[in-house]
Amino acid sequence: MSSEVRQNQYYSLIEELLKCPNGQEPELIEANSELLDADFIKLMMQVATSFAHNGNEDGAKFLIHIARELSKQLGFYPEVPKKE
Repeated sequence: MSSEVRQNQYYSLIEELLKCPNGQEPELIEANSELLDADFIKLMMQVATSFAHNGNEDGAKFLIHIARELSKQLGFYPEVPKKE
């Protein structure tokens, strides 16, 4: 599969995540688990940054939240111990 095709799939998944009803994100992510990798997370962060620059704070926060959760699940993002 070409990287262009994969990138289009990443964009499609990001678009679906933004449109899906609240709470259904885990199911959507599960259904597209073959796309979950470091490149997908990097692209999500790029889209979130673009949203933030264009005044879409909610979209940016949402994507950053999802990217962070996925990073934890995939082991890219170390868990920070909570202070007591």
